[in-house]
Amino acid sequence: MSTNKEQQAFGSLSPAVMRASTVVFDSLDDFVQRKKRQPDGFSYGVTGTPTARLLERRIAELEGGQHCVIAPSGAAALMTAVMGFVRGGDHMLVSAACYGTLKTFAEKWLARMNVDVELYQPAIGAEIEALIKPNTRMICMESPGTVTMEMQDIPAIARVARKHGVLTMLDNTWASPLGFKPLEHGVDFSIEAATKFFSGHSDVLMGSIAMNSHAHYDVLRETQSILGQQVSPEDCFLVLRGMETLALRVHAQGESTLEVARFLEQHALVERVMYPPLESDPGHAIWERDFKTNGCLFSLILKPGPERAFHAFFDSLQHFVIGASWGGVHSLAAYYPAALQANRPFPATDQPVVRLSIGLEGADALQADLAQALAAYGKALSSN
Repeated sequence: MSTNKEQQAFGSLSPAVMRASTVVFDSLDDFVQRKKRQPDGFSYGVTGTPTARLLERRIAELEGGQHCVIAPSGAAALMTAVMGFVRGGDHMLVSAACYGTLKTFAEKWLARMNVDVELYQPAIGAEIEALIKPNTRMICMESPGTVTMEMQDIPAIARVARKHGVLTMLDNTWASPLGFKPLEHGVDFSIEAATKFFSGHSDVLMGSIAMNSHAHYDVLRETQSILGQQVSPEDCFLVLRGMETLALRVHAQGESTLEVARFLEQHALVERVMYPPLESDPGHAIWERDFKTNGCLFSLILKPGPERAFHAFFDSLQHFVIGASWGGVHSLAAYYPAALQANRPFPATDQPVVRLSIGLEGADALQADLAQALAAYGKALSSN
């Protein structure tokens, strides 16, 4: 067994990967008093090892928060935050543009547990006050919204929520804490899908919840344990490694994304680009006021065409890989059919949506790829 002296003599730029299911103690008293003496310490592997705590500290610092709890995925982080605080009889407001899994969980599970779930118009601000009830417990936000990129006035919503004693959470994955710090704007919980920007390499699933309140932290640490939301130390290591290049990647991908979006905005076959950093976007003023980065994700609506035209577009792509995730170094394209938009409350469009995630391939190569894919789309239109 290595001695403490031997361990202290070794230094590395890489964090140690510490695995454990069982945590051992020096005495029975230490074991019995473990939670009282170390409320942020270690009791069993389900709440993490020192590798997990290191990652949580780094995320909390990046978020400008005091505490962080990690979860096995971005979706798990969203569900953990909700399950920690929402109970039967509560009213919960959920943006209609939130991540689909959260909406499904709210409508198909929580609603059956006597939670009053209400979806609200995504591009909203202080007027959300009209929707708050005496039993409103939490407001779930995402800005820009998933797929259709609606911007919410987060500071205005947070002020209204504080006034009424309502908790707020924001899925901040699009901007990352480098682009927007929800906690500094009065939001209670900042949720990140660490799968995306934090990891950056499309090889790990993880989520994080950052907050300032120690009381909230205690609740969520217990919720993580009760729900079994453990995260492997190997995955923690991968995210810690990815965060070393986070600022470089976010900047480079954001610059390319703005360039590609401007190119597409001028294309004859593109009807609309949904991307708040563009001056033409309805949410541009809020983005310009509150956000510091361009993100790497946006959506577009093409000139109406048959399904085969979309097949021609996607099947022609060379640099873009077809896939539903985003935030990594490789560019991705995803397709959301018209029926999916039409069935959504407060739909932003009744047309199919193409969503693009811009990686590190270079804007020129990506523009050329999109140009030839759009040419294939146009050819399919003309043969209609």
